[in-house]
Amino acid sequence: MAEFDIRFSGYQGPRSVHNRAVGVFAESLAGALADRVAFEHVLNVTEQGRKAADLLDMVATGETTLCYFSSSYLADKVPEIALFDLPFLIRDRAQGHAMLDGPLGRLIMDKMAEAADFRIVAWWDNGFRHFSNGVRPIRTPDDCQGLKIRTLFSALQQESFAAMGFVPVPLDVAELPGACADGTVDAQENPLTNTYNFGIHEQHHWITRSGHFFGPCVVLAHKATWDAWPADVRTAVEAGLATATPAQRGFAAGDDEEIAAKLLDAGNELIDLTADERAAFVAAVAPVVERNLAGFRDELFEYLPKG
Repeated sequence: MAEFDIRFSGYQGPRSVHNRAVGVFAESLAGALADRVAFEHVLNVTEQGRKAADLLDMVATGETTLCYFSSSYLADKVPEIALFDLPFLIRDRAQGHAMLDGPLGRLIMDKMAEAADFRIVAWWDNGFRHFSNGVRPIRTPDDCQGLKIRTLFSALQQESFAAMGFVPVPLDVAELPGACADGTVDAQENPLTNTYNFGIHEQHHWITRSGHFFGPCVVLAHKATWDAWPADVRTAVEAGLATATPAQRGFAAGDDEEIAAKLLDAGNELIDLTADERAAFVAAVAPVVERNLAGFRDELFEYLPKG
C-alpha cells in the first residue's frame, strides 16, 4: 500500500503542453519513489462539471495536491504577480523565463507562501497570447473597437483590453468554446495551442499574432501537504518538477510553430503586426501600464525588462 497520495489536476486535454509536462513529472516521480506514492493525474476538471477556477480552492483545501493555473488569477493575493500582465512588456521567451527564474519569481513565491494555503512550486510557460476573432482582421486598435472579447478574471487585463477598444467579457475557460460558438463574444485571446486545441479556430478565421501578454503558468501545491512531506519525498517531487519544467517550456515553444502550421492548413488567416501596428497598440495601453506601475515599489523596477 502506498504511503502517500499525490493528485495533480488540470483543466485541458491530454495533448496540452501542461498535461504533457505532468506526464514527465509522473515518470520522474515513479522512478524516484516507485510504489511509495499513489499518483493520480486528473486531466480536465471541467469534464467533471467543475470550472477551471475551482482548482484554486481545490489546491487550497488539499482536495488536489498539485495543479497548474494561469498566474493572472493570483494578483489579488500577491500584487507583484500583475507585473507579468503588463501588456507588450515582455518581448520573447528568454526575457520572460529570466524574470520567472530570477529574483522577481522568487519574491512572488515567498509572498504567495505567506498569503495563501498553497505554494508556487514551479513556473511554467503559458505561451504568448494572441487575438482571434470571427468578425474582421485585427491590425490596429481601431479594428478592436466594439468587439466583445473574452478575458481572464484579471482587472489589469480587462483594463488593457478596454484601452485597445475591446469590450471585455470575463469568462471561465470552461465557458470559452461555447461563448465563441454562440456569439457571446466576438473575440478571444490565448496562446495558439489553446486556440487550436479548444477548437476556437473553427469559429474565428482571423488570428493576430500580437503577443500582447506573456502568460506565466504556476504550478501550485497544497501548502500543508507540501510542508508535511518527509525530506526524501519533497526532494523527489522537486526533482520531478525540475525535470518537467524545461520539458513543459520546450513543449510550449514547439507548439507555437506546429500549431501555426495546423492553423494555416485549416484555412485560418494568421496576421503578423508590422512595427508601426505594434507601436499603435503599445501607445493605446501606455496609460494603463504607467498607472499600474505607479503602484509598485521603486525597487521592483530592477526586475523589469529594460529598453
